[in-house]
Amino acid sequence: VQLQASGGGMVQAGDSLRLSCVASGRAFTILQMGWFRQAPGKEREIVANIFWNSGNAYLIDSVKGRFTISRDNAKNMMSLQMNNLKPEDTGLYYCAARPAGRDGYERWGQGTQVTVSS
Repeated sequence: VQLQASGGGMVQAGDSLRLSCVASGRAFTILQMGWFRQAPGKEREIVANIFWNSGNAYLIDSVKGRFTISRDNAKNMMSLQMNNLKPEDTGLYYCAARPAGRDGYERWGQGTQVTVSS
């Protein structure tokens, strides 16, 4: 599986962005996909994830009510709608896929930069 992330950009606080991640060349069954971010000088953290079949989703507290994660199984695509962006949302956003039967994420996209100015 190869993952291609897109949709990042430079915006002002309060603006919106939509990130997309397309999976291609499926070599394994996807159990779950997620979005992670890494801010300068900080460790990478999970932002949200979603189970591929059920659509059950998880978001970290700091983005609840502002971000929405979704997937389109037919298009092998996952999206992250980010509204009311804040400067603390700035970071390099990665998408990742977790294969069925495995505990961790084993495929990673290249990252897309999100920069939010105040």
